[in-house]
Amino acid sequence: MDEVKQIVTDIKNGVIKPIYFLMGEEPYYIDKISEFIDKNVLAEEEKGFNQMVLYGRDVTIEDIVANAKRFPMMAERQVVIVKEAQDLSRTIEKLADYAENPQPSTVLVVCYKYKKIDKRKKLYKIVAKNGTIFEGKKLYENQVSDWIRRVLAGAKYNIEPKAAQMLVEFLGTDLSKINNELEKLKLIIPSESQITADQIEENIGISKEFNNFELRKAIGTRNVVKTHMIINYFAQNPKDNPLVVTISLLYSFFSQVLQYHGLSDKSQRNVASALKINPYFVKDYTEAAHNYPMKKVSRIITLLRDADVKSKGVGAANLPQGDILKELMVKIMG
Repeated sequence: MDEVKQIVTDIKNGVIKPIYFLMGEEPYYIDKISEFIDKNVLAEEEKGFNQMVLYGRDVTIEDIVANAKRFPMMAERQVVIVKEAQDLSRTIEKLADYAENPQPSTVLVVCYKYKKIDKRKKLYKIVAKNGTIFEGKKLYENQVSDWIRRVLAGAKYNIEPKAAQMLVEFLGTDLSKINNELEKLKLIIPSESQITADQIEENIGISKEFNNFELRKAIGTRNVVKTHMIINYFAQNPKDNPLVVTISLLYSFFSQVLQYHGLSDKSQRNVASALKINPYFVKDYTEAAHNYPMKKVSRIITLLRDADVKSKGVGAANLPQGDILKELMVKIMG
């Protein structure tokens, strides 16, 4: 995020590079940077003749270079944006010759999503020298809640930890998808407000009582009644609560509980740092560790692996996902 801010600040200050190669598994900031360049490098009246968008599936590297070598018309520079450039992955190295001597009056933006170019090869080294390379890295699940808080803070909102966790568990780590939901919330909720779990439930359709976050908490506290209420809800709504996601999140949770058991310093600060979680949730892991000794946690992790295999049809053909989950819960809490 700091790297993105630096790129934006430099452009605002007139420090504009001839090439921006935007790559990586996470497309959110690739889109944001290219959109910013699209809207801000040229004045509106200059764009008609001097700004173009090309698509990787429709052009060759030679087409891109030919457009990049054009001179601007009645403007200081032109902008050429290549979207979906990953479709040119087999020939992308050919761009190195242009990058070695780029047209100074052209701003070439290459959006190379979901992939990376080889850092050992000429293209990467030349662009790093003569332009800017940005790599959008996929955030880990435990980093996304903090990302949500930072994005909302920039828009003068804050969010309850539980509400942020609900978004992560429902939407995963796709930043674009999460941002779309946050934009909807900002249209409804006034700025300088706190976004709550109730508002997430009401406006996005995520149940604040029957979700993976609450299931994890119920299992951790050995709340049998609540656990069975949630898994029955999941069994009745399998499309909204896929078993593979539930197993994955429980596996992550119990792996962290196992890690907790191995910590010599169990202070809130150290646990939050070691497990890479919000300090607000440390008490959940403390209680789960109290209820599930290390040996039991190891067995649960094995059970989760077995359930994952069954959920994919191995050794449990045609067994409903709800039945696999119910059997798993009996074994975990037994």
